[in-house]
Amino acid sequence: MNLPLTLPAGHELVLRVTPMPADVNGNGDIFGGWVMAQVDIAGGVAAARRARGRVVTVAVNAFQFKQPISVGDVVSFYCKIERVGRTSVTVRVEVIAERNPANPMLVKVTEATLTYVAIDRNGDKREIPPEAAASPAPIASPGPAA
Repeated sequence: MNLPLTLPAGHELVLRVTPMPADVNGNGDIFGGWVMAQVDIAGGVAAARRARGRVVTVAVNAFQFKQPISVGDVVSFYCKIERVGRTSVTVRVEVIAERNPANPMLVKVTEATLTYVAIDRNGDKREIPPEAAASPAPIASPGPAA
């Protein structure tokens, strides 16, 4: 298996998806807007986990398309929390495409940095809990098989 690209160190795999033919532009590549939406979803999941609740996107600080994405690529979104403020979380998202199943290759296709703000049920800003309180609960065991 030829996978020359090293996966992003310190990042967590948050989302993996395969784009479909309905997601292509006139050139046959995946729409940039589709990629942006998936990046926002992945970054939002990471931010919500850290904020321990609802977040909204407030800024796209940086967004760079490095390579096109094609139908059939398996696209993985790796996230890393870059900064946590009183009410905001900044997330770096690196997007890796796995292509050519006969001779697999990993290609970094996109990287972005987005900022989210934690909100309460009313949509008002709220403080983000300290990191110790933000640790995910252990995954529950399904118990013995019947």
